[in-house]
Amino acid sequence: MTDKLNLLLCSSSTVHPLGYLEYCKDDIADFFSGCTNLIFISYARPGGVSLENYSAVAKGGFRNAGLDIKGIEEFEDPVEAIRNCDGIFTGGGNTFLLLKTLYKKGLIDPIKHRVNEGLKYMGTSAGSNVAGPSIKTTNDMPIVYPPSFESFGFVPFNINPHYLDPDPHSTHKGETRETRINEYHHQNDNIVVGLREGSILKIQKSEVTLIGKPTLRIFEKGKKAREYDNFANINFLLD
Repeated sequence: MTDKLNLLLCSSSTVHPLGYLEYCKDDIADFFSGCTNLIFISYARPGGVSLENYSAVAKGGFRNAGLDIKGIEEFEDPVEAIRNCDGIFTGGGNTFLLLKTLYKKGLIDPIKHRVNEGLKYMGTSAGSNVAGPSIKTTNDMPIVYPPSFESFGFVPFNINPHYLDPDPHSTHKGETRETRINEYHHQNDNIVVGLREGSILKIQKSEVTLIGKPTLRIFEKGKKAREYDNFANINFLLD
């Protein structure tokens, strides 16, 4: 982790009843202001959508924010494309497929290097998940097997996107998100951030800001989970 980080990590791309990226279009416009060579990483392919069709959706969302963006699949050499871009957006979908493809294309180290040097990086869902040191707190099915669970490690904490609180009236007997995160902490030590729908973490250098109405639920090993609102100092997440 460096002191040059410029990240926008969103729980999701869509919040009911709005369209794709509509809830955060102003944040996107502000974050990527002045950028003219943006790249969309489409590898997570939600629902099995083609890379081209997924990029078309992302282009529409960015157009609504007054920005242009190109899909990574449009470039003959994706590594060179990353070297020359001035911003990256990694979309949601299946985190295992995303990470496997990033490894296959040789993009882990080039992206990590550029972002650690200050390149603007935005993620939604799976794209936010890979910003942490591993994808071990994803909600996705392991439909493919990446060579490692280790991801970019821009930040030292793991993210659980789409975090859901237990429904006290539900008769469902399966594990809650909190139960699963506690299981994670039986085997791992780092902080896990439960990022609720509509929540965004904006990280610039050593400052962490929560954007959106939902509070943030933070899990530390051996401690009771705590809630943090927009006014709380959460810079300790980068320690």
